Amino acid sequence: MEELEMQVNQIEQLIARDDLAGLEEFLNELNISEVEELIDELPEHGSLFIESLNLNRAVNVFRILDFPTQNRIFKKLSKAKISALINELPPDDRTSFFSEMKDDIKHLILLLPPKDRVEALALLGYPEDSVGRLMTPDYITVKAHWSIERILGHIRRYGRDSETIDVLYVIDASGKLIDDIRIKDVLMAEPETIVGDLIDHRLISLNAYDPQEEAINIFRMNNRVALPVVDGQGVMLGIVTVDDILWVANEEYTEDMQRIGGTEALDEPYLDVSIKNLVKKRAGWLIVLFLGQLLTATVI
Repeated sequence: MEELEMQVNQIEQLIARDDLAGLEEFLNELNISEVEELIDELPEHGSLFIESLNLNRAVNVFRILDFPTQNRIFKKLSKAKISALINELPPDDRTSFFSEMKDDIKHLILLLPPKDRVEALALLGYPEDSVGRLMTPDYITVKAHWSIERILGHIRRYGRDSETIDVLYVIDASGKLIDDIRIKDVLMAEPETIVGDLIDHRLISLNAYDPQEEAINIFRMNNRVALPVVDGQGVMLGIVTVDDILWVANEEYTEDMQRIGGTEALDEPYLDVSIKNLVKKRAGWLIVLFLGQLLTATVI
């Protein structure tokens, strides 16, 4: 806490002196979690922090913020930073952000190159609370007849663009998922070993149309960092990683706690909510509580 206060003081001094170069250097030396804490402490400067960070770190900070904070910052960013941010966000994080933006996404999708635009529209085509909205198409696939040596060369070539290389996915010629193998097993095997020898047929997968709540339960019961997502014919479409599942689980838990407390979750900061939406979110629960109190008083 004391360190955070020192960082806040230093930030305020840099801003007061209009020392943007010093601010950029200071922020780029911090962990992304520390920048996120600074945004919480100094919300009025959130957009300035994202503008000051180099692109890679700006993306990593932006993706761990909750949507109300993202939205508040996004509205104040320069057009250049918006375009760069949208193009560099991982597909699953971009889909999540677009889903919350709802009607405002048309001009954002146009900022993407044609291939990414098609990808974004395909992911947004899945139902709102489905696994398809969480998945990313960035993963590593291999074939059953490949050798370990060939796999390692494949990972060196394409692994940088993958969400994770902890798990590799074995598919057939038509793209159907056969099994998954851990990178640990690949690294421990002899170079001449083929993928087929590592398959154990203990595959666990998700369907793109499964509810996200079901995916949370499957992750909870299985020790996996990622799970493959398939369509009705077993063709592999993408993967869902545990960090996305934890994020959804946390949101559901928060909403459940709010409902237990007699309120409905707000989609934006309390002070930014219109009177109409505030009444809509709160009035129903207040009426239920009032009627419950009358019944309790009558019984007593």
